[in-house]
Amino acid sequence: MTDLAAGMRALLAEQDGVVNRRQLLAAGVSASGVRSLLRRRRLTQVHPGVYVDHTGPLTRLQRWWAAVLYAAPAGLSGRSVLAFHGLRSGTAEPVSVVIREGRTVDPPAGVVVHRCRRFTELLDRSPGLPRTTLEEAVIDVASEATTDGDAVAVLAEAVSSRRTTAGRIAERLALRARLARRELLGAILADVAAGACSVLERAYLRDVEQAHGLSAARRQVRASSRGTVFRDVDYEELGLLVELDGRMDHSHVADKDRDLDRDLDAAVDGKVTVRLGHGQVVGRTCATAQRLGRLMQARGWTGEVRRCPSCRGDL
Repeated sequence: MTDLAAGMRALLAEQDGVVNRRQLLAAGVSASGVRSLLRRRRLTQVHPGVYVDHTGPLTRLQRWWAAVLYAAPAGLSGRSVLAFHGLRSGTAEPVSVVIREGRTVDPPAGVVVHRCRRFTELLDRSPGLPRTTLEEAVIDVASEATTDGDAVAVLAEAVSSRRTTAGRIAERLALRARLARRELLGAILADVAAGACSVLERAYLRDVEQAHGLSAARRQVRASSRGTVFRDVDYEELGLLVELDGRMDHSHVADKDRDLDRDLDAAVDGKVTVRLGHGQVVGRTCATAQRLGRLMQARGWTGEVRRCPSCRGDL
């Protein structure tokens, strides 16, 4: 835009073509100059006081910039940050932004504004679009998830994407004294950081097996058909093994290869292996118990799956 100063053109380039009125005035563009740019369609209004340097459809990044500049000082937050990092648990609409507690901002259509007294602590120091850290966004989304299983899925995706670690998320979680699911998220993150899955093992024993009256199993059973291994859950009389995979970063070929070898060895010994993760054990507990009960019955178990307080409908 030749009628804007070089500094203003550089700012537009940095902000993907989006600018707010305050920035234009600070750069020396007069109020009448802003009106002239709008009249000549050199700028197009996105939100009140926020403009883009073209007349076509906005990109997703431009929508994020427009929301942040409208509420400035503000930062992209929540699911919008997850989307910014390319995570499936994120979403582009509505755009979520966070501002300092005590401010009043009337959000335009398609924008949700959150307030936080720790506003400056939440922000990522990386250049570019102002946004909260990925760790803060993950915690926010996980704590607001509809179910515990959905919350765990958010953690799992963030960690397995390698964009963050369980340890970094846990460090941020430690600063959040009052938060929904804080105990659950903290326990899972601690175990994942340590490479263990005891949270999953406890949840399986208590919420799947015992709560639904399934056959009792032996745990951490030593086996040595191919070197020394330990089976997580062994229903020996039924020839059924349950392996609990609590690792959130489980994408390495070598890891999968070892698991497949273990399953093959179990099959050689005449056993069926069922692998369960957080989604089955924490998120879909009752449905998992129902299906395991049917599998057990098909292999000779004479018991019945019983309803737990969380069960809905007929098992």
